[in-house]
Amino acid sequence: MTKDQKDNLFSLVKSLTKSEKRQFKLYVGRLGVNSDSKFLNLFNLLDKAKTYNEVFILKSGIVKKQQLANVKAHLYKQILISLKLNPSHQNVRSQIREQLDFASILYHKGLYKQSLKILDKAKELAIINEEKNSAFEIVELEKLIESQYITRSINTRADELAVQAKELSSLNLIASKLSNLSLQLYSTILKTGYIRNEEEANMVINYFNKSLPKVKIEKLGFREKLWLYKANLWQSFLLQDFLNCYKYASKWVDLFYQNPNMINLNPVFFLKGNNYLLEALFFIGNKSKFLEKFSELEATVQKSTFPTDENVATLVFLYTNFHSINQHFIDGSFEDGLHLIPKIENDLIPFNDRIDPHHKMVFYYKFASLQFGAGNNKACIKYLDKIISNKTLSMREDLLCFSRVLNLVAHYEAGLDYHLETLLRSTYKFLIKMNDLHEVQKEMIKFIRGLQDIYPHDLKNAFKELHKTLKTFEDHPYERRAFLYLDIISWLESKIENKPVSEIIQIKYLAKKSS
Repeated sequence: MTKDQKDNLFSLVKSLTKSEKRQFKLYVGRLGVNSDSKFLNLFNLLDKAKTYNEVFILKSGIVKKQQLANVKAHLYKQILISLKLNPSHQNVRSQIREQLDFASILYHKGLYKQSLKILDKAKELAIINEEKNSAFEIVELEKLIESQYITRSINTRADELAVQAKELSSLNLIASKLSNLSLQLYSTILKTGYIRNEEEANMVINYFNKSLPKVKIEKLGFREKLWLYKANLWQSFLLQDFLNCYKYASKWVDLFYQNPNMINLNPVFFLKGNNYLLEALFFIGNKSKFLEKFSELEATVQKSTFPTDENVATLVFLYTNFHSINQHFIDGSFEDGLHLIPKIENDLIPFNDRIDPHHKMVFYYKFASLQFGAGNNKACIKYLDKIISNKTLSMREDLLCFSRVLNLVAHYEAGLDYHLETLLRSTYKFLIKMNDLHEVQKEMIKFIRGLQDIYPHDLKNAFKELHKTLKTFEDHPYERRAFLYLDIISWLESKIENKPVSEIIQIKYLAKKSS
């Protein structure tokens, strides 16, 4: 049976760098008996293969069919052990874990004093680096050892450990509650996008207020503050309160710059904070601040000291490219951004297995919007089709919905009238199915459906009427979400004034900037 590259072992082998492969072979070769072992021969075969093919593996004679599962499992484990020993994968967390393991071994050998000495150093390292779960685990082991290794200071030592355990437990509980709240809110926005009505808004606000633990900010450490800012940020995003998004994203990013050692220890959170900060500035429309913060992020990630593992590299790729495009949406400089599309598409290839379908969909929507803004409607339709035709996508229902609305507009603009009636019906059904048929979309669909009955000389008046209707929703707390994905207002003004949509947006941007 032939399998694709989603085989876990094959994916792991293909993710290894040249130095990691070399270290693995050195690690395996430390024992002479491994030089011709089944698992090493399997590794060499998979390393050379372009796809995972089980039939080819069995035909090679390296391993019998009944042995394959066990040999694969053993090879997988050996690769992970080798990676764990690789200096490039060593960090503070692994150092703490290693010291805890050493202390545990010494404890079981009855060498209590040596064990306590290692634990004390590991605990200090854990507390300095905000690894409070590890610190709590260390204190619990210290308590266990102290109960067996009696010293003259046992009374004061017991009090000290009891207080320390209580403080760490309390902070861990706060962090757990805040992280749970943050995760639930994040899950909501990934699933449905921004709130769609007052009922959803009340649900978010009530859940947030009910789940937010009472805290005193001055008593919180880095980790607790980080989760607090994240929870507030996600509530603000869901409610489309972009000024508060900017406020909490700024607090999040500033927290890292105030604690620079945490950037290397938590690069993923650092990158995500910057992503949301830039996203908030994008929605606010402050391009000068956007470019300033974008430059700061690029300067930080380009430093030689910034972590460079595969996960971090993927996030750097995603966020820098997302916002390279976003800067052109702020001021309508769509033509200037078109060169980014082929570059990003080409750069996406090596990241293909590491970027999930949701983020690929976001790229396609941004490509489509960029092409639409530049007046390239057929190119816009091509990218939207990648989203609409993918029936397996289940994330960001709002993007799925607005892809179809933009597709309607692009077909109209491209003069592809013969598709319009079919598209209108399918879009209408999809929006109802997703419970996302709101006033803006209703008006858009009604307008496009009625275009065939409008005489050419009455077209401009029809655009004016729709513009007048939609303007009433521009500041509506729930209907305005439509304009976050597709600037219908500017498109209508471009039709009314007979100007490119990019020019309309540029004029608005300059007026806002000078006001």
